[in-house]
Amino acid sequence: MSRTQRIARISPWACRMTIQDSGKSSHPLNVIVATDCGSTTTKAILIEKVGDEYRQTYRGEAPTTVEAPFEDVTRGVLNAIAEIEELSGRKILDGDKIITPCRDAKTGVDIYISTSSAGGGLQMMVTGVVQNMTGESAQRAALGAGAIVIDVLASNDGRLPHEKIERIRTMRPDMILMSGGTDGGAVTHVVEMAEYISAAEPRPRFGATYKLPLIYAGNKDAQPQVKNILGEKTALVLTDNIRPVLERENLAPARNKIHDLFLEHVMQQAPGYKKLIEMAGAPIMPTPAAVGVIMETIAKREHLNLIGVDIGGATTDVFSVFEGLFNRTVSANLGMSYSISNVLAEAGLANIMRWVPFTIEEQTLRNRIKNKMIRPTTIPQTLDELQIEHAIAREALRLALIHHKSLATALKGIQQERTISDVFEQQQSGKTLIDMLKLDLIVGSGGILSHAPRRVQSMLMMVDAYEPLGVTRLSVDSIFMMPHLGVLSTIDEKAATDVFVRDCMVYLGTCVAPIGQGKDGDRCADYVITFADGRIDKGALAFGDLRLVPLAGDQKASIAIQPEKQVNLGAGAGVSITREVQGGVVGLLLDGRGRPLQLPTDHNARVAALKKWFSAVGLYPTA
Repeated sequence: MSRTQRIARISPWACRMTIQDSGKSSHPLNVIVATDCGSTTTKAILIEKVGDEYRQTYRGEAPTTVEAPFEDVTRGVLNAIAEIEELSGRKILDGDKIITPCRDAKTGVDIYISTSSAGGGLQMMVTGVVQNMTGESAQRAALGAGAIVIDVLASNDGRLPHEKIERIRTMRPDMILMSGGTDGGAVTHVVEMAEYISAAEPRPRFGATYKLPLIYAGNKDAQPQVKNILGEKTALVLTDNIRPVLERENLAPARNKIHDLFLEHVMQQAPGYKKLIEMAGAPIMPTPAAVGVIMETIAKREHLNLIGVDIGGATTDVFSVFEGLFNRTVSANLGMSYSISNVLAEAGLANIMRWVPFTIEEQTLRNRIKNKMIRPTTIPQTLDELQIEHAIAREALRLALIHHKSLATALKGIQQERTISDVFEQQQSGKTLIDMLKLDLIVGSGGILSHAPRRVQSMLMMVDAYEPLGVTRLSVDSIFMMPHLGVLSTIDEKAATDVFVRDCMVYLGTCVAPIGQGKDGDRCADYVITFADGRIDKGALAFGDLRLVPLAGDQKASIAIQPEKQVNLGAGAGVSITREVQGGVVGLLLDGRGRPLQLPTDHNARVAALKKWFSAVGLYPTA
């Protein structure tokens, strides 16, 4: 596939476990150490119960050691935990062992848990009969288990039989998920795909001594034939059909099998993971699945519709929960270092340059982007370099959300009852589930957002990229601890949510963004802000204005907005609204630039507009 767009639509980790479930002894959880084994860095955090609350108290990190010369992931884990030992004064390690449970107030921890994306994470290939039906359902199941789907094969994907066979043979995934057909339907195409896989004789990415795990979750009538064709050549597992009927998905059984096989086969082959599994007090969870768990847990706990993004060096993950429905996509070609040139290729130079608040030669900008790709660990040394990086991040975030919307959809291929208005509006099955007017919270994570020199930079990057509508709250993950909290939530939901709310999330503030467009300087809306202490701030918001109102994180205010007749804030054109808004480290952002956001086409006018907006919110230092 030219663009790696993947999605999951299920609870990312349905199984909730106790310590007893994992085979460990039952005891109170007062001190917890958690690690996330990333591709380059292993991050460890210490969580302690303070009174009735759980708090993240110390953090350590070390290089991941899954590759040569160590080839033992536990070395990096122990090094990261050793840093916590040094910082906290708590003895956690006894040689190469983690002391569990606690022996006294300064010795040991009650449980050790971990997530992992080291070694490239869980890489899967999925198959279906119809690409945008059972093929997409298979993608959703795979990604719900935290996988990166490296390819989707389908009967109608346009590839010739020999091309399919060659693709299967060369990709070397960790696992294959086969789907296709509704129960009781035709089996011809499903059997045909099984024969392609058999002819390819695929080998797993890790290990040469074991068979490739393959999960069959298609038409149950084809199970005997699939078993006959692939039973000897793969580690075949049969489970319930992902799409038993056209109108319904059943993703959980396949997802749970992926989890089981990930632990039993894939992780057993990766260097040092067998020891890591033995050290942990709960099953190791793929990092993206863990992030999805905590996102969904918080959304359901607080009754929120949210979008979360994790923008990394090579990939950008987007998570969403709308009306309790979880979705995840992976844009495996959009990132800020290894994949930064792909952002340039997909967005186009003009779309990146429109966010740069100064004049720069096209070739100079291209060279800077290429230098970042070949030196991925470098950080901006000048203000110009920082602004260019932020411009690229806006486009990566924007494109990743477009990818997410395109696959976070209602089921395709379903005959729906339609009204006359639906016919005129050209509504079809497969309509996106992402409704920006219903969005309550945006959560950002990843280096470019979590570690921006100023928090307002993170906020404006997400506002510019996502163009939230109406009233939306924004936040960032302070130090990227969402994976740790995701796996923790399967053990102790209170501990995970306590730390998430108090230590993980940095609430930036609230964005108020009217929908509509007008001439710069014309009135967009009138507003009245009533603060908790009784102060009142009245004013008019003009088109083209960006205004920041101080409102601390522990403060709330009431805002009444009367939009102009062509402007909508969610209640209808020209209809006033009154909302309670929450503050943050940035404050209350009044965005009068219009929706959809359109920058001036003239270069000088665009640079002037950017400088005006950036200055209005104190985005960058001024001379």
